[in-house]
Amino acid sequence: MKKFIIAMLLCAVTAASAAAAPLDVFAGQKGKLDIAGGTAHIPVMKEAAKRIMTKNPDIRITVAGGGSGVGVKQVGEGLVEIGNTGRPLKKDEIEKYGLVSFPFAIDGVAVVVNPANKVDELSFAQLMDIYAGRIKNWKEVGGDDGAINIYVREDGSGTREVFTDKAIKKGEVVQSANVVNSNGAMKTAVSKDPRAIGYVGIGHIDKSVKAPRLEGMTATQDNAANGSYTVVRNLFMNTKGEPSGITKLFIDYIYTPEGAEIIKDSGYIPIQREKSN
Repeated sequence: MKKFIIAMLLCAVTAASAAAAPLDVFAGQKGKLDIAGGTAHIPVMKEAAKRIMTKNPDIRITVAGGGSGVGVKQVGEGLVEIGNTGRPLKKDEIEKYGLVSFPFAIDGVAVVVNPANKVDELSFAQLMDIYAGRIKNWKEVGGDDGAINIYVREDGSGTREVFTDKAIKKGEVVQSANVVNSNGAMKTAVSKDPRAIGYVGIGHIDKSVKAPRLEGMTATQDNAANGSYTVVRNLFMNTKGEPSGITKLFIDYIYTPEGAEIIKDSGYIPIQREKSN
């Protein structure tokens, strides 16, 4: 009986050590890590940063948005250590800056409307016609009589690129579209405009907006992960050259089981580590 109890205690200690291990690597470290870029990444980056800085106050981590284009430019110019993108790096970006890319999560991009809008489903063709300005009134797609107010993300946004490529098939976008610069700003704009249509990362959907079905597909992370929702992308962390020091430790942490839980809690699907250049 005594041996059994000792064995159980050893298992408990081992489990506790394993659970603490991901953050233990930051013990004794000092320094600053700056992160910027894609706004979809912010919940994951901020939660990871909070846990790391709680473990070790001698490490300071800042997290900013700005969009994928900003992430590439700032990490490439050495202004931040990690530049986040919601799209793969372009060949010229890799060659110009010597960037290394780390995909860590799957995200879907969903069409959103105001919760008061009674439209529950749109086809790809209808969506393309709306964004091109050929469909201008909600009553043409089963909604109430009223002009459609179109919202888009800024140039350089990874969310915009995925939406353009996979939802409206590289179709036209009216020049009169309202431009917003983050997933949060898009949600706020659509939630306040009963005639709005826009798009956000699936992880950002909440009660303030409504995601109608698209071509019969329901925008959920599970559906994005299993392939039954097709407007999807990977989220990437990017560094200038191979990461080292606190930057490397941070990226390694995102790929731990604890990092995977942070990714899941932020509304995304974690993926296994696979460096791509």
